[in-house]
Amino acid sequence: MTIKIAIAQINATVGDLAGNSARILDFAQRAKAQCADLLLTPELALCGYPPEDLLLREDFYAACERELDQLAAALPDIAVIVGHPLSEDGDCFNAATLLRNGVRLATYRKQRLPNYEVFDEERYFASGDKPCVVTINGVRCGINICADVWEAGAADAARESGAEVLLVLNASPYHIGKQQRRTEVLRERIAATGLPVVYANLVGGQDELVFDGGSFALDSRGVVRCQLPRFEEALVVVDFVDGEPRPGMIMLEQAVEAEVYQALVLGVRDYLGKNGFPGAIIGLSGGIDSALTLCVAVDALGADKVRAVMMPSPYTADISLADSREMIRLLGVRYDEIAIEPAMNVFAGMLEHEFAGLPADTTEENLQARIRGMILMALSNKTGALVLTTGNKSEMAVGYCTLYGDMAGGFAVIKDIVKTLVYRISRWRNTLSHAIPERIITRPPSAELKPGQTDQDSLPPYEVLDAIVEAYMENDLSPRDIIARGYAEADVRRVVRLLKISEYKRRQAPVGIRVTQRGFGKDWRYPITNRYRDPY
Repeated sequence: MTIKIAIAQINATVGDLAGNSARILDFAQRAKAQCADLLLTPELALCGYPPEDLLLREDFYAACERELDQLAAALPDIAVIVGHPLSEDGDCFNAATLLRNGVRLATYRKQRLPNYEVFDEERYFASGDKPCVVTINGVRCGINICADVWEAGAADAARESGAEVLLVLNASPYHIGKQQRRTEVLRERIAATGLPVVYANLVGGQDELVFDGGSFALDSRGVVRCQLPRFEEALVVVDFVDGEPRPGMIMLEQAVEAEVYQALVLGVRDYLGKNGFPGAIIGLSGGIDSALTLCVAVDALGADKVRAVMMPSPYTADISLADSREMIRLLGVRYDEIAIEPAMNVFAGMLEHEFAGLPADTTEENLQARIRGMILMALSNKTGALVLTTGNKSEMAVGYCTLYGDMAGGFAVIKDIVKTLVYRISRWRNTLSHAIPERIITRPPSAELKPGQTDQDSLPPYEVLDAIVEAYMENDLSPRDIIARGYAEADVRRVVRLLKISEYKRRQAPVGIRVTQRGFGKDWRYPITNRYRDPY
């Protein structure tokens, strides 16, 4: 029993039916040239994932049907399993169809519909209830789709229907630790069914989600026999001999800092590329957050498509200017300095009467951030380039950011990266090439909105802040549980209070890349108006 199964790790674009179909066709032609018997594509590869409320439109299903028929007619003589949405007898399904010689030979309908984290498939789809086993080159192949294999049932039904190999189409988004969890889950299914598995995963950025690929094949003992690269398109043919996959390409696991950085680069490249922005604009501050954001942008887009703008105020330290200029020298992007003191003076004069007799406070500090935001947005409007914001997850959590100021922009690159991880990734990036001056990494972080200011004037140390945010926001621990871990009650109360009262800011923040199991986006849905108080 032999079969050659090609894995198409495709970067699909939501709604680009013709473009995605052309990509599938190209992969099929390349797989055919390598003598593959079957090409396996990712989940909903025809329309991209997640289509969200496009799936509420009848015309969208009709367009997908037309494109699937055209693809079937254009394919070479090779079996291809394509993921697509299907409207049928009043129900809608997340489906996978086997195409060959212009004909739809079989269709599987996804049985387990995830409705957690960033997923809401129950909003759109009905559940299938039947296994699907197809014979390719004498080998009986069972089909599952993504969440089907995350619990028992669907894979077992395929085995009971005679499957000898399990083929799994996936659109599994990245978060830290996700790849290890995928292989663990598939080993559970293999232990129950004895079936080797071919797992084809989507790759690419889609709004806040990044799909990391990392497709693989496991033998009937759960041993990895093939693993594709992460964060890039790939095509690999897996040879099955006597029912087991032969050893092939295996990509080594990377450090967390490396894989997160790749996720950020891919997310930026695809967000700007798929939405047609000609380049990016970043407001530099001389601090670590804008430095890391600039590195990501340059690595994603190329230095010629990135512009950095330094907007010093009277409180900007000379070393901030010096370090920003040095970083520009290292990366080679366009750089401009636009002093904001003239605008500060104009606003002070305009508001002098209104503020008479009132002490200076964060109002004046926020004006500086908003002047900078206005400058960046003006440059964006004039050039068409997208402003990348530089706020991190620690700041987003506690509202240490200014609406219409440093939050102004179109895409939040490090929105889901806590400050301590920002430092780790920055040090890792410097191992590739020296891009971030050492002083940016080692100096105390500061917004530089008043003389001598540091972040720790307003916040607990970032090691403490990040741990409390992770425990409360990502892991749903109660304040009582966090205090029991050894954190000071005053710090816990402060962070939890700030996190809650900052929800209105986060709702107005630009979309940003998700790299943790829970980011401030699709999988964080707390009410703004909220009087619930946690027990201590």
